[in-house]
Amino acid sequence: MDPAVLARLASGPGRALLDSLEGYAADSALALSTRLRAAGHEPELVTAVLAQARLRGLAVEKFGAAAGGMLFTADGLEQATRPELASRHASRFVAAGVDHVVDLGCGIGSDARAFAASGLSVEAVEVDPVTAAVARANLAEWPNAHVSEGSAETVDLAKLRGAREAGGRHTGVWVDPGRRVSGVRDSAGRARRVFSLEAISPPWPQVLAWAAQVPATGAKLSPAFPHAATPPGTEAQWTSWRGEVLECAIWWGPLAQVPGRTAAVCRPGASPAIVTEADVRDAPVIGRLDEVGAWFYEADRAVVRAGLPGALPGRELAAGVGYATGSEPIDLPWARRYAVVEAMPLRVKAVRAWLRARAIGRVTVKKRGVSVDPEALRRELTTRAEGHATLVVTSVAGHPVAIVVDPATR
Repeated sequence: MDPAVLARLASGPGRALLDSLEGYAADSALALSTRLRAAGHEPELVTAVLAQARLRGLAVEKFGAAAGGMLFTADGLEQATRPELASRHASRFVAAGVDHVVDLGCGIGSDARAFAASGLSVEAVEVDPVTAAVARANLAEWPNAHVSEGSAETVDLAKLRGAREAGGRHTGVWVDPGRRVSGVRDSAGRARRVFSLEAISPPWPQVLAWAAQVPATGAKLSPAFPHAATPPGTEAQWTSWRGEVLECAIWWGPLAQVPGRTAAVCRPGASPAIVTEADVRDAPVIGRLDEVGAWFYEADRAVVRAGLPGALPGRELAAGVGYATGSEPIDLPWARRYAVVEAMPLRVKAVRAWLRARAIGRVTVKKRGVSVDPEALRRELTTRAEGHATLVVTSVAGHPVAIVVDPATR
C-alpha cells in the first residue's frame, strides 16, 4: 500500500469512510467496491479501505473492540503481540523503574501502545515505511509516543541513553526481531516463518549488543528459542495464551524477575500462573505401565517449552513430554488433571476391542512423545457406537502406550 494512501486512512474523509464500513462482510466486497466507486471515491482509496476493513474484521479475535480504531498490514497483524501479553511486557518496565522505552522494530505498534498506555515515554522505530505509518496511526492518541521510520541498527542507544539519564529518565529497550522471510510466501499467502537465531532480523548478535549497552532490555523471540542460547543472568519466559505458546521473551538486568527459565500460563479472567526452575522436583519417571496411578496430569505447553514439566505432581511418564501420573488429586492453574480409566500398550486391535466392549465409538486423541498420527489413529478406532473417550498416547519406558482418561474432573 502506498504510504500516501495510508495517510488518508488515518484521518479525515478517508478515515470516516473506513469507519463507516464497520461490520463489512468480505463476500460483499465486489458490490461494495462498485457502490463506493459510483459514489465518486477514487479506486485506489476504495481498494485500501476495503483491505483495511477486512483486516479489522480479522483483528477482532486478537484486539477485541480496539481493532475498530486501528490500522493494519496483513503481516503486521499476524505478528503483532496480543494486547494481554503486551500489557505484561509493559508492566516489567514499569516495575523496574523505567520511564522511557525505545521500541526497536515496533511493527504495527501493539507493544508500543501498551507501553504508552502504561505511562511510559515511547520512541518507536520501524524500517518499513508502510508499517511505520500504520504504527504512527495506531499510536496517535498517545502524545507520549513517537514513531520514526528507519533501521533499528542506526539508533545510537548509547547517546540516547546518556541524554535521557542526564535528564533523570531511565531508559529501557524492547526488541521484536522479524521472524519472517521478506517476499517469500507460503500457500496461504503468509510470509514464511524462520526459527533460527541466525535468520531473525535484526540478528541475535545485534540484540545481545543492545542489551550490553542498555541493561533494561527485553526481546520477544520464537517459542522455539533454544534453552542453551539463554544469556547468563537473564530470564527466559515462555508464555502461552489459552494453551497456545506464543513467545519466549528474554529479559535482561532489572527486567529479569526470576533469572533462569520460567513459564507464564495466561488465560482470560485469571492471573498468569508462573512456573520456575525452583518448582521442578527431582522425581524419577515411571518405569512400567502398571505404575500409572489414579490421576493423570497434562502440563500447559509453555511449561513444556520452558523445560519445566518436572514441576508436575507425581512422576513423569516420559522425561520432558509434560505428562505425569500420581495417586493424589492435585489441582494446578497450569496443568489439567484427569482420572485414569485404563492404561494399556498401544496395539490398535486391542485398544479397539476395549473400546468396543464399552460401546465407545468416538475418541479424542492427545499425544506427546511418540511418532503417531493422532488423526489416523482416531479414524482407525472410530466405530458406530455412541460413546466417547479421551485417549492419551505417549510412551512409558520407551514403549508406546494408550491411556484412557476422564476429562470431566477439570
